[in-house]
Amino acid sequence: MQDIIVVKVGGSAGVNYDLVCDDIAALVRAGRRVVLVHGGSGETNTLSEKLGRPPRILTSPQGFTSRYTDAETMDIFAMAIAGKMNTRMVERLLRRGVNAIGLSGIDGRLLEGPRKASVRAVIDGRQVLVRDDYTGKVEKVNAPLLRLLLDAGYTPVVCPPAASTEGEAINVDGDRAAAMIASALGAKQLVILSNVPGLLRQFPDENTLIPRIRYGELEQALSFAEGRMKKKVLGASEAIVGGVAQVVFADGRVPGCVQAAMAGAGTVIER
Repeated sequence: MQDIIVVKVGGSAGVNYDLVCDDIAALVRAGRRVVLVHGGSGETNTLSEKLGRPPRILTSPQGFTSRYTDAETMDIFAMAIAGKMNTRMVERLLRRGVNAIGLSGIDGRLLEGPRKASVRAVIDGRQVLVRDDYTGKVEKVNAPLLRLLLDAGYTPVVCPPAASTEGEAINVDGDRAAAMIASALGAKQLVILSNVPGLLRQFPDENTLIPRIRYGELEQALSFAEGRMKKKVLGASEAIVGGVAQVVFADGRVPGCVQAAMAGAGTVIER
């Protein structure tokens, strides 16, 4: 039986979901077992604006960004990602002959971790503690559930939110969740697709793509990774520590993007 491949596709503008699903369908037809993990930050932002609740983005002292998620924002987040985005990703795969099944991380405690009591953020140059935030970090994956589905011929399509240890819906980072899924399933490769060709030394100049980086160089990479790429670098580090042999940051805007990444196109990270 072939190795499991975990593919994470971001929710930023520019990512071509049809091309991503074309390539995943080709892999499944070839007998590969794939778990697709997706976000939906763009959809969430759009819906938030339409509902008069513009997104509030927090920046940690280390430069990582996250969405402030109170109870009302969690409802919007769930509608946009677990509702619209997940349904549409499953639909794309079904239309391509893939027996896809959509799951959010709260289903069957697929993704589980503690809810943060507070979040430290920098606001107007001052460090503050933000409370009443429904965010957390995935610490446990229900790998037997995913294996059950894979063994039965399904292609899982997974998205946040996750379940807190108390059973609450919590917002978790999709890249780090994908890293935990890849580790829990013993995947050899984790492919992380976004709207850039990989890790850029000087964002947004795509000519500064870094084709290969060793695990020991990831901490240094955090110093020049911009915006959401910081979380992707952190997720890559966690995946490698969790036993994943190779993580690839690749371009989700081009045909054949998944298979190209599996062959080394983009930024390849390995121990």
